[in-house]
Parts: sequence; structure tokens; C-alpha cells
Amino acid sequence: MAITKEVLDELLKEYKRPDDFYGPDGLIKQLSKALIERAMQAELTEQIGYEKNEVGEKQSGNRRNGKSSKTLRTDQGPMEIAVPRDRDGEYDPQIIAKHQREWRGFDEKIMAMYSHGMTTQGIQATIKEIYNVDVSSGLVSRVTDEVKGLVEEWRNRPLEPFYPVIFFDALRVNIRDEGHVTKKAIYLALSIRLDGQKEILGMWIERNEGSKFWMGILNELKNRGVQDILLAAVDGLTGFPDAIQAVFPKTEVQLCIVHMVRNSVKYVPYKDRKAVTTDLKEIYLAPSEGAAAAALERFAEKWSRKYPAISKSWQNRWSEVTPFMKFSPEIRKAIYTTNAIESVNYNLQRNLKLRQSFPNDESAMKLIFMILQRISKRWTMPIRNWGEALHQFAVIYGDRVPL
Repeated sequence: MAITKEVLDELLKEYKRPDDFYGPDGLIKQLSKALIERAMQAELTEQIGYEKNEVGEKQSGNRRNGKSSKTLRTDQGPMEIAVPRDRDGEYDPQIIAKHQREWRGFDEKIMAMYSHGMTTQGIQATIKEIYNVDVSSGLVSRVTDEVKGLVEEWRNRPLEPFYPVIFFDALRVNIRDEGHVTKKAIYLALSIRLDGQKEILGMWIERNEGSKFWMGILNELKNRGVQDILLAAVDGLTGFPDAIQAVFPKTEVQLCIVHMVRNSVKYVPYKDRKAVTTDLKEIYLAPSEGAAAAALERFAEKWSRKYPAISKSWQNRWSEVTPFMKFSPEIRKAIYTTNAIESVNYNLQRNLKLRQSFPNDESAMKLIFMILQRISKRWTMPIRNWGEALHQFAVIYGDRVPL
């Protein structure tokens, strides 16, 4: 639908400065109000079957029944619109839904920039540079505050009863707490669903982890509908194994091998690091648990005199290192490492680098939620070799896998 030059000239004849266009009483606001109200009248006409003030026999017994007032929040400030009513109460507005209170314009652009980690000042500067329009910090804050409801709805949504694999990991960010900036952990749970697709199940914040903290998270997942998890892949999170055995006793805990290797070589001098890493690879790439145990013995014989803590750490956590060894090499790659969730954390850190700290927990949760929503839109395919993995899960775990 084209708008003629004459119409545009008429609309813009009083235009002298940006406020005449975007301001609280500017043309955009006036046009929006007029178009919304006109569209609503058209919707009502379509529903009841006759034009306003139309004479003659009507197609239905329903009638127009005046108007009600509704205030929308817009980029230009509050905007009051007249909503037409019908006698039977059947009219359901489409252009502005019954409970909708927002008419978005720059809101969507603000949310997009916010989800990329931009600060309020950065968003203001970008909109000014691109559109030559000043938006207040209050508008940016109001728009981003709307995320709070979405976050709570997302964090409390029902979950599926069964997940083959769930990865748990933490991202640490600086958050102001009682007047001081403190490093806190944002904990994430990333699942692989039965269809092989990835899904973030939840997000929690806590300064210190432990069995009690993890018990709360796992019970929350259970209360939201989760009944069974085959494997929980973690980065040695303190207190997690005890907690998951209490809430999901059938679930196996798989330590992230990548983190095990990193922690093993953390204090190994550079001259020995490659050799130690190569020998560790013989352990976690062994074809069976028995072969892996033999490789660990050889490693201890070779390196325990110089680095006794390495073989000891693997021996102490052996039951949490080996669950993946019952699977084929292709499947191990999908479950023995938390690389999947580390990829999420990498994207989060890249988008959070503009934020030196957050004013409070809520601010951190809002931004991380928005980034996660954007990241997850790219998850359109199941993970590689998922069909083979699911078949092996069914053979090993039997009726627990609902095929």
C-alpha cells in the first residue's frame, strides 16, 4: 500500500525538528493512535458484519456498544486509545491484544542491542548515531525491565519428564552486593532432549556452591516435571554428586574429561606438559574401562614421582570419570565433555565483556537470559550421531528410555 507524496507533504507540513516527529506529542504518536483506532474499528466491522452508522437490515444481532479507554506505553510516552466495544462482548482486538500494554518501535531495537550486551549509554549512543534520535536512559531501563516477567516465566516453565543428558556448569560475573562488587556464579543447566536438540533448562545465581545449593536446583527441576536423567555431565561442581544421588538416584555423574586434563596439567612445567597430556589421552581414549585402568597404572608408574597429585586425582574420582566408557567413541564425544555448555559460556562471556559489573543479581539475570534466547535460536539441528547415541542408550538403560 503506497502513501502518496501529497499525503506525506500534508502530514509533514508542521515538521521543524525531530521532536515534532518522535516527541511526546509528535507525528509518530498521533499517527499510531489514529491507525490503531481505525484498525480496531475495521476489525469490529469485520466481526459483526456491518459498517458504523450503516442503515438497513444487519447481518447479525450484535451491535456496537461505545468505546472504552486504554493507555499504551510507547516510545513517545503514554498514549491513550479508544477501544470499540460490542454489545455481546465478543470483539477480540488483534492489532492491540486485550492485555497488551506496549506499542513497540525503538523498543525492539533496544532489546536487540541489550541482548548483545550493550550498556544503556551504548544503546543511547547507537540509536542517536543511526536514527539521529535521543532516547532517554529511563526509556532504555523501562524497556529492559520488561524482561523480568519473561525471565520468571521461563525459569518456572514446565519441563519434559525425561532427559538423556544434562550438562551443568558455572559462569562467574561481577555483581554489586551490599555496596561491594563480588564475583558470583551464574549456574546453567543445558540438556540434550530426547529428539537430540539442545535446551537450556534453567539459570541460577549463588556465591558458593555445595550439596544444599545443588539439592535446591535439582528439586526445582523435579518439581517442574523432570522424572529421570541418564547422565549428568559436570565440571567437578562441589557437592553435586551427593545432591543428584539424593534427588535422582539412578542418574550417573560424568566428570568433564577436558576439565580433568586441564586441572591435571595446571602446575606441570611447559617442558613436560605435552608428554603428560599425551599419556593422559591413553586413559580417556581407552576402548574399555579395564584398558583405561591399566593406562592409569602405567601413567602413575611413569609420573607419580614428579607429579603425584595427578594420578591420585584420577583414582579418587574414577567412578565419575568412567561412565562414558561404556559407549562407542562417537558417542563419547557427545557426553564425556561439557564442551556443549562451554560453548554457551564462551558466547555469554563474549557478549558480557562490555559489562565490568552488574548493579544487582536481577540485572545480571535479565541480560544473560536475553543472550541465551538469542543463542538458542541457532540450535536448529540435533547433535551429531544422535540416532546412534539414542539406540545405545536404549540398549544400556532399557525401559528408562521412552522410545
